[in-house]
Amino acid sequence: MLPEPFIQKMKTLLKAEFEAFIKTYEEERAAGVRIHPLKISKEKWETIAPFSIEKIPFVENGYYYSYTSSEPGKHPYHFAGVYYIQEPSAMFVAQLLDVTEEDIVLDLCASPGGKSTQIATMMNNKGLLIANEIHPKRAKVLSENVERFGLKNTVVLNETSKRLAKVFPSFFSKILVDAPCSGEGMFRKDEEARIYWSQNHVEQLSEQQKVLLDDAYEMLQPGGILVYSTCTFSPEENEQVIEYFLNKHEDMELVAIEKMNGIDDGRVEWTKNGTSSIEKTARLWPHKLKGEGHFAAKLRKGSSSNNQKSKLKQIIVPPLKNVLKDYKQFEETYITNHPSFRIQMFGNHLYHIPDNCPELKGLKVVRWGLHLGELKKNRFEPNHALALYLTEKEFNQTYTLSSHEDEWKRFVKGETLKGIGNKGWTLVTVDGFPIGWGKETNGILKNYYPKGLRIQPK
Repeated sequence: MLPEPFIQKMKTLLKAEFEAFIKTYEEERAAGVRIHPLKISKEKWETIAPFSIEKIPFVENGYYYSYTSSEPGKHPYHFAGVYYIQEPSAMFVAQLLDVTEEDIVLDLCASPGGKSTQIATMMNNKGLLIANEIHPKRAKVLSENVERFGLKNTVVLNETSKRLAKVFPSFFSKILVDAPCSGEGMFRKDEEARIYWSQNHVEQLSEQQKVLLDDAYEMLQPGGILVYSTCTFSPEENEQVIEYFLNKHEDMELVAIEKMNGIDDGRVEWTKNGTSSIEKTARLWPHKLKGEGHFAAKLRKGSSSNNQKSKLKQIIVPPLKNVLKDYKQFEETYITNHPSFRIQMFGNHLYHIPDNCPELKGLKVVRWGLHLGELKKNRFEPNHALALYLTEKEFNQTYTLSSHEDEWKRFVKGETLKGIGNKGWTLVTVDGFPIGWGKETNGILKNYYPKGLRIQPK
């Protein structure tokens, strides 16, 4: 049941379009997956996809599936990070950043991680992405999704935008602000968003969104790109927030977003002062394309902006030869065809630190790049993240499971498996995609799949 004030508001805004819009609430919502291009090609995916798929025309690497007949979250390819389950319209936004391997990127409101994982793979897992989430529980979910995608260029933080703005003045070349919003565009899939909706809530969120953008402005380099997005229809949270931002920061300008496949212009008539450049923003409507509601704006900062420059120093990765002898023995024994990692120790834990990563003293760091593993008494124990980062060609010992047999379920439940003649650490794969670690001794493969991720027996 849609809130009646919302219905009346949309009827007033959309006029002749309203009937087509409201009819979409009687239709099946759109659902999608986005493949991990560093793990699988589009050609291979379209050959082996375990459920019916259809290409999303406005998203690179995105595919529709029917949520009424498929359960992609229960397939081993999901556990292996081969794809990310994400609403199709939400996939459109991250592409607008046009990231490269050299960029230093901030995803300011990053949980659960759909846009962060998309950005990181578009960077070819290079450069530096800082994915931030203010809520601790949601930051943990973000970190888990970063891990599942095997990302080595991503640092996860749990901070406020105000704190980050003080630490990172003029630091980032690209910033995404996927702002908390009233979620009107998700009403078809999210009952909670419908229950909590009110016009008062919309207006409160609008003020929060302005604060987030102002903080993002402080962190953006001159000449840098800022993308703002929401999953709501409200002009108060979309066109009017961008109009406010342009008026406050005269060195920011909108960049036109290419419109195709049903993507619409932002509505100039929904601004307060008739800001004509608002038509450069993008709206994704459920009655104009196969996807939920979304809004996106792309802005560039003037190259002559004279903000305070960041004085952050890069992390210096120290030589740790004596300390790391157990890790080095693991690397020399098992890992092949892979360059050495930039290793930093935090306690007994080893991380690969992304390029250009600054010192982050005083900040709440949830994940420092790629978690390689832990030094224990006279041995090194690899972390689950390392298994999901490596390919089967980069590890000397593998244990191959099939997605068409039930043995992979036994593995993700934490059960031991029968050995195959290996000795020591073994990369367990499903159809060639790494899914976790085992350690073979005396004909038994001991299971190292993380307890918190295991399928619980019914």
